[in-house]
Amino acid sequence: MEVDPEFIRKALNESDRFCKTNGMALEVARPGYAEAKMEIVTSVLNGLDTVQGGAIFSLCDLAFAGAANTYGFRCVAMNANISFIRPGTGSYLKAVATEVNRGRRTGIYRVDVFNDAGKLVANATITGFISEEPFVQE
Repeated sequence: MEVDPEFIRKALNESDRFCKTNGMALEVARPGYAEAKMEIVTSVLNGLDTVQGGAIFSLCDLAFAGAANTYGFRCVAMNANISFIRPGTGSYLKAVATEVNRGRRTGIYRVDVFNDAGKLVANATITGFISEEPFVQE
């Protein structure tokens, strides 16, 4: 199924209310690859004044969604594993999702999160379920 990756990027940015509320947005989306960015503001900080782990995970999930949904069929996470490498600090975090493998019904994606100095903050592996439901393009 042919789908415009830019449509998917805009649709996910508009419809993901959690990410929108928390300052996360897809900047790049194309089949098997996506980049998402989150400005570090006080609302995403934990008690140690570093980015809360759940916020980092949500950023990974958004990047995964951008990479996995651009083929034209809805894909949702069914399993995820994340390793936190260093505290999330600086002015922003950027998640880069890369497809490792895509089959008929599942896809595996690696997501690396970097701080504004380019240092690795976290690494996630997310397995997605690919449905038969098309990602409708207007």
